Amino acid sequence: MKIIQIALLSILFTTAAITTPSASAEDCQLSACVDVYTQDGKIIIEGRKGGTTAVTPAPTKPTIKAIPKKVAPKKIAPPQVKKAVAPPKPKVTKKSAPKISTPTPQPPVTQSASLNDRLIKALPTAGIAYQPEYEPLVDVPVFMWTDLPTSFMTQVKIVGEIVDVALRPSFTWSFGDGTFLSTTDVGAPFPDGKIKHTYSNPGTYLITLISTWNGTYTHNAQTRAITGTVKTTSIVTITVVTSPTRFKN
Repeated sequence: MKIIQIALLSILFTTAAITTPSASAEDCQLSACVDVYTQDGKIIIEGRKGGTTAVTPAPTKPTIKAIPKKVAPKKIAPPQVKKAVAPPKPKVTKKSAPKISTPTPQPPVTQSASLNDRLIKALPTAGIAYQPEYEPLVDVPVFMWTDLPTSFMTQVKIVGEIVDVALRPSFTWSFGDGTFLSTTDVGAPFPDGKIKHTYSNPGTYLITLISTWNGTYTHNAQTRAITGTVKTTSIVTITVVTSPTRFKN
C-alpha cells in the first residue's frame, strides 16, 4: 500500500512540474507580468503582457484547371458508284482554354504578439553633514546626519498596469578611526541627533556612509520583494583639533 501511495505522489509531482511553465505563460497572456529588480545602482521595472494582433488572412494563389480536349468525330463521305472513297478529313482539335477558379477561402492566421516595457528609476544620493561644522574638538561629541528620506515611494504605469514601489534605507557609518555604526536612523543636529561620535585624537578623518536600499513592489494587490539591493557610498572629510591651552596668572 505504501509503494502505491509513493508512486501516486511521484506522478502528481511530475504532473505539477510539467504544467507549471504553461500556466505561467497563460498568466502573461491574460494579465501583465511585472518584475522589479536592481541593476547598476538603479531600480528596474519590467512589464510584459501577451496579446494578439489583427487577424491577417493568408495569401492564396489562384488555381488553374485545364479543360480536357474535345475530339471531333470522324466524318466519312457516302460511297459513290465507281468512285474511290474520299479520304477522311483530319481531326479537328480545339485548344483548351485555362479556367480560373475562385480561390478557396483559407482559415485566418492569428499572429501572437506581446507588449514589453522597461522603466529605470534612480534613487536619491546621500549627503553628509556634521556639527560643529568648523574644527570639532577632541573629546567633544560630533553630531552627524544624512539628508536622505526615510523611505522612497513611487507609482509607475507600465504596459497599462499600475505598480507601486516602496524602498527604505539602512545605514552603515564609518567614522574614519576604526569605529562603525549600523542604524536605520538618518540622524539630526544637536540636541536631537542620535548619531554622534567622539574623537580621541586630533587629525583629519574620512567619514563614510554606506546606504543600503531594500524594498517591495505591489501589483494587482500582491506585494513582492524587490530582487537585489542598491548600495550607495558617500564620503566627507572632517578635521578634529585640540582645544587651545590657556594659562592664567
